[in-house]
Amino acid sequence: MFKKLTQFFHRRLFLLMLIGFVIGIVFMLSGNKVMVATSTNEFCESCHVHPHATESWKLSTHYDNKSGVRVNCVECHLPPKGHGYIKEKARLGIKDIYGFWFKDTADFNWDAKSTLEQAQHFVYKESCIKCHANLFPITLSKEGQDAHLYYTQNENDLHCINCHLQVGHFDPNAKHESNTGFGKESAVNATVYSEPATVSKFESFTETIPNSTVSFRMVAIPAGEFTLGSDEKTARDDEKPAKKVRISRFFMAETEVSWDEFLAFYGQTGAEGRTTDTNGSKSVVEVDAITGPTPPYGQPDQNWGLGKRPAITMRYKAAETYCEWLSKVTGKKYRLPTEAEWEYACRANTSGPYFFEGNPQKYSRSGLWNKITGVDTTRINTYVIYAENGEGKTQNPDRVKANPFGLKNMLGNVAEFCSDWYAPDAYKNITDGTVDPKGPASGEERVIRGGSFKSEPEDVRCSARDFTRSVDWMKTDPQMPKSIWWYSDCNMIGFRVVCEADETLQ
Repeated sequence: MFKKLTQFFHRRLFLLMLIGFVIGIVFMLSGNKVMVATSTNEFCESCHVHPHATESWKLSTHYDNKSGVRVNCVECHLPPKGHGYIKEKARLGIKDIYGFWFKDTADFNWDAKSTLEQAQHFVYKESCIKCHANLFPITLSKEGQDAHLYYTQNENDLHCINCHLQVGHFDPNAKHESNTGFGKESAVNATVYSEPATVSKFESFTETIPNSTVSFRMVAIPAGEFTLGSDEKTARDDEKPAKKVRISRFFMAETEVSWDEFLAFYGQTGAEGRTTDTNGSKSVVEVDAITGPTPPYGQPDQNWGLGKRPAITMRYKAAETYCEWLSKVTGKKYRLPTEAEWEYACRANTSGPYFFEGNPQKYSRSGLWNKITGVDTTRINTYVIYAENGEGKTQNPDRVKANPFGLKNMLGNVAEFCSDWYAPDAYKNITDGTVDPKGPASGEERVIRGGSFKSEPEDVRCSARDFTRSVDWMKTDPQMPKSIWWYSDCNMIGFRVVCEADETLQ
């Protein structure tokens, strides 16, 4: 009896195992069919409604190349099998389905979604290396060898698309080369100034750059006292302790240095902008041996536009040299502002988080309550270009109103270099009542102020501080040695000039 019972249970167990095995096989076969069906280019195109995704792919070297090999969507946008393929397919599938059914594609900022910052979340290094296993083929140029050697030494910090962003989706406006033609466009039917502005009184004036068509507004900033930094509970540690200081009068540019202004400097002093005389000597337009930037690698303006937009992607050295050149051609003393001068001019005799009414916490969309109830950003949008209204790029200065001193974009659009070295405890070394305080005598990084089109409301407060990242912002530059003039990985930094006021001015 016991033996028969045992045999019965064994048979039932075998039958259940057989049924389970069959179900598993069916599930695997059907699951595999589902995986294959949802991995075709046609299926991807049915959900991904980016207006240029398919067209730009067909123009790329991943679609049409000498080898005849065609790279499909999932070969870049999913990792290879064995590297988390199913997990990533499920994650991205859920995200795509949600976006397809619950989001309006008309609201998407496609340009922003095509940037390196976004693309690195949807392109897998393992997929690149699976096909491009040999990083040093015999056909690779010397520049390519240097770039790939640098990559192998820093592969934990770099992605293949740092340099090859346009390989999968071709962008005819993108440049991945030394841009020797940058800045050579000339103004048409514009007045060429022969003399700089004459300043006889301490009042705002319009500066004119000799031998150029460029002018810009300088605002007279009166002397005064203010509180540098903040002791508010929400202030960050490097904004403390707040100190009462006095600032002497000076002039400050109404807006950040524009591309028009910077290219006047670049054209007259840049390594590719100079001409030579008949004796082969250096250019007659080079001012007192001031040598400007070499040609940039790529497109410094990110194809967002030149003109009145703030000049971006130049390193501190370029900004400092620009001030030196501007001083020479105008006969005045131009320089970068100190951190104290910058905050004083930004506050413009106000004392709140901003120079206008507003609470950073009420403007933020990151909090759950604000997401539920909504946020009224009308006021901050009037004065600041930041993440909410920046559209993922720089904007022309006339998009915002000026602060009480008459300065525009002090709290956004692009962050701005200050002359001070950065130190988290810099204010501890300042005494109340100090006149025109300066930062530490030395350091590794410079202070930047003001936030940018990428910043959240809490990062564009008057007292908010930040600093340069000299190493991180140069990772993508494939040149050896790297440029001392241009950032490769920072598109939200610019600068604003100040001009020292002659003591004799009334």
